[in-house]
Amino acid sequence: MLETSGRLLRLLSLLQTRREWSGTDLAERLDVTTRTVRRDVDKLRELGYPVDATRGVAGGYRLGAGAELPPLLLDDEEAIAVAVGLRTATNGTVAGIEESSVRALAKLEQVLPNRLRRRVAALGAFTAALPNPGAAVDHELLSLIASAARDGERLRFAYRRYDGTSARRLVEPSRLVHADRRWYLVAWDVERDDWRTFRVDRIDGTPMRDRRFEPREPPEEDVAAYVERNVVRARGRKEGRVLLHIPREEAARQVPQLTAALTAVDDDTCLLTTADDWWGGLAVYVASMRCEFEVLDPPEFVAEVERLAEAFTRAAAAPRDPSPRRGPDRRS
Repeated sequence: MLETSGRLLRLLSLLQTRREWSGTDLAERLDVTTRTVRRDVDKLRELGYPVDATRGVAGGYRLGAGAELPPLLLDDEEAIAVAVGLRTATNGTVAGIEESSVRALAKLEQVLPNRLRRRVAALGAFTAALPNPGAAVDHELLSLIASAARDGERLRFAYRRYDGTSARRLVEPSRLVHADRRWYLVAWDVERDDWRTFRVDRIDGTPMRDRRFEPREPPEEDVAAYVERNVVRARGRKEGRVLLHIPREEAARQVPQLTAALTAVDDDTCLLTTADDWWGGLAVYVASMRCEFEVLDPPEFVAEVERLAEAFTRAAAAPRDPSPRRGPDRRS
């Protein structure tokens, strides 16, 4: 009996890790016959687990959706990942899930083995989170937008612009992007006949679902990079471009998210694009990246780099007094 119960748990765990399994694959994993797999599947169904089966050469088993959420079986690393995610959610950018995250974390920690409970406790005791500078977004709003994108339904909503004015928008939602502790909606603006990026925290009230639409391909394959460039352009008056002689992946580790857009030119160079009012500060920052670079435009940026280069050259060539400097002699 214990062997059968243990095998049922292993079978349930396997069904939760992949969308579909063939009977032969399950039998090999469990070291039993396909007939035993069929009997064990029937037992899971008797226990209330909705296991769907399809016949034929391409047939197999999958765990379906039921009226109730079935227990989840997690390995050690999955349990740690869920615990860390729940702790993060208590101070995250999605409003309305903090309390439920705490409850879920308490349930998880209650059933964790001691070895895992100690690891989770250590993470909680010796880590701290900075206050979230961005406005939190209600989880129901995110769910509504995601559902409309999935179902191909237009959305109508009031949107607050950067200058504080408000306007009604009719959009075809495509993707949600989470970046720099904010949520962004990439959508086709019906009235403007073009793609637009909206900050979700600036959507006032609850969007109204409208008639269905035929989903379009996103404006770019990398939607996150598309949002990155749009946000960067909206933050400054002029756009500066710098060619960095390092791979894009290496540059991305040094450039904070949403402060500049990075586009790969080839395997060894990338283009940094940003909007800034302080060219001197940007020049110093780029120089601190310790790579060869070329400032392309605008002319004001190029001129500021030349001025700073001359100033740094003079400072480096200035004579240095080897003796330590002392304050005024206060002895009487």
